[in-house]
Amino acid sequence: MALIVAVPALAGCSARGTGDSRDTGGSQRPAAVRLPPRHAGFDYQIGGAYPPPEGVRIVSRDRSDSPAPGLYNICYVNAFQAQPEERSSWPSDLLLRDAHGRVVIDEDWNEPLLDIGTPAKRERVAGRVNRWLDGCAKKGFDAVEPDNYDSYTRSHHLLTASDATAYMTLLSRHAHARHLAIAQKNTAELAGERGRAGLDFAVAEECGQYDECGVYARAFDARVVDIEYTDSGLRKALDRWGGRLSIVRRDRDVSTPGSTEYVRKVQ
Repeated sequence: MALIVAVPALAGCSARGTGDSRDTGGSQRPAAVRLPPRHAGFDYQIGGAYPPPEGVRIVSRDRSDSPAPGLYNICYVNAFQAQPEERSSWPSDLLLRDAHGRVVIDEDWNEPLLDIGTPAKRERVAGRVNRWLDGCAKKGFDAVEPDNYDSYTRSHHLLTASDATAYMTLLSRHAHARHLAIAQKNTAELAGERGRAGLDFAVAEECGQYDECGVYARAFDARVVDIEYTDSGLRKALDRWGGRLSIVRRDRDVSTPGSTEYVRKVQ
């Protein structure tokens, strides 16, 4: 059983001391892995880093950025799909293809799905993504957020939930070995698999808007950070979960201050 550590967040303190390593779901993790604090100020900065607003204790940033000093830092990684600009860097056979040989694309983001449909391919994809997790650890992040866990739902039945969970297990094992906590990103339908997949907490988008916050709160013992993209979603999330979860309203482009699109609200 991992040791329980409860350290309050203090300005200028090491980010490694802002959470605890308590296990609430049956999975084992190294004692050095720290979990995010519950019900803490949160900012979602995956569109670009900037000085965190007052009161923020948890921040999520892209793997290309650096952690915010003194806070609990989550490293965003697109782990199940290829960024459009990185498509050519992936081996052709690791891009998911349909029966006609065409690459399967997430049309919303123009991102090819990665082929995690066999154990051998899962190992190869994980080998590449795990190098990104190594980079997150080297920079000093506390946790990783592998995005697009639900990409199997966009695979035209070429991938399954079991494929996604098996692949996530490989990422979790590597993250824990690097003393990183690992988040379930969205995919409420797989919250019940969090122990088998080795997941530690949840990063949810619009769980207030879609009445899913309770699913994550139960699975992860309220260790949930939620991003809402509408005022109505923020109100719903705060009305039901404002006293338990870490909730922020951002603009859909997750833009930076100074941009005309920038929005950040916590009430």
